[in-house]
Amino acid sequence: MDNRSTNRRVAQLAAHLQPQIRRDPTAAHKTGFTVAVLGAAGGIGQPLSLLLKRCPLVADLRLYDVVPLAAGVAADVSHVNSRADTRGFHGPSQLPLALEGCDLVVIPAGVPRKPGMTRDDLFNINAGIVRDLVAACAKTCPNAVLNVISNPVNSTVPIAAEVLKDAGVYDPRRLMGVTHLDVMRARTFVSQSKGGDPNAIDVPVVGGHAGVTILPLLSQTRPFPKGGFTAEEARALTHRIQNGGTEVVEAKAGAGSATLSMAAAAAEFAHSCLRGLNGERNVLEHAFVESHLVPGCSFFASRVRLGRAGVEKVLGLGKLSDSEAAGLKALTPELSASIRKGSDFARARCALTSSSTAGAGSRLAAAPGLGA
Repeated sequence: MDNRSTNRRVAQLAAHLQPQIRRDPTAAHKTGFTVAVLGAAGGIGQPLSLLLKRCPLVADLRLYDVVPLAAGVAADVSHVNSRADTRGFHGPSQLPLALEGCDLVVIPAGVPRKPGMTRDDLFNINAGIVRDLVAACAKTCPNAVLNVISNPVNSTVPIAAEVLKDAGVYDPRRLMGVTHLDVMRARTFVSQSKGGDPNAIDVPVVGGHAGVTILPLLSQTRPFPKGGFTAEEARALTHRIQNGGTEVVEAKAGAGSATLSMAAAAAEFAHSCLRGLNGERNVLEHAFVESHLVPGCSFFASRVRLGRAGVEKVLGLGKLSDSEAAGLKALTPELSASIRKGSDFARARCALTSSSTAGAGSRLAAAPGLGA
């Protein structure tokens, strides 16, 4: 066998041994995307960073936190054998370096929910953190897609919108609140209750991302379970989906919140965003976005179609059952009030000068548990 035949045979064997990644043949592919995680040293941020390191569409992974641990997390994650170059950044002075040239920014930064903590307690801490981080995004990577995880999402996404508006760079297609965990829970709980593969079940979850504002549309479950849902089954499943976060907080007995499942949901959603940015067609997910579906709610979680610009289309709610229609009516006042609270906070405080930006850095550095 001559050298050319030998080389050809070696190349064929090498190609056979390489893992195959299924790709949409309609997509015009980019070589890879730059993704930042803000709050990477926390309880959600660490597993999220690990999962994003394994995403084949991530070429450059930036891990940021206010604490030096971010560098250690980056060093740890960087040892995972995947294509993504991984670097750590910490402190307000390095935030612009972490954000420069980003295509996608995922924000889990903030304190976690703890037993006895009210939504006002959570808001009072996390609102300022999200405001300042989004202001940095507006300045350094204004065209990036933003995935907001920090709770309360019903208020932090409107805060982000007002900050971006104030900076003159708001594009509603590129701002999304991550509510995918509600969909994951719905698929899991329906599977446990009615049988079937949770990976093959689709349950739309609309509304918001807290308590009664979370509305699973069980009547639209696909495939629809044999025998359907009794009224009691529907009530029990709806209550459990709405209170999934509380279930985890109580199970951890004050030692944490739903960090691992949230990281899994956020990574899956981020991957879908990158698939859309990469030109793949008909990428469907649920997200909390600017919406006109429900009067009185300028933001609403529903199924959306993702594409090169972010959200290409906000899809409708479909036909609701009587109980779901009642649930939608009941959630609207609370969701509307949460949206208004976030918008009012941002409008009152989003005019940042260079001196107040320095002060924000001090506040961020002092925030307990950033990213947890």
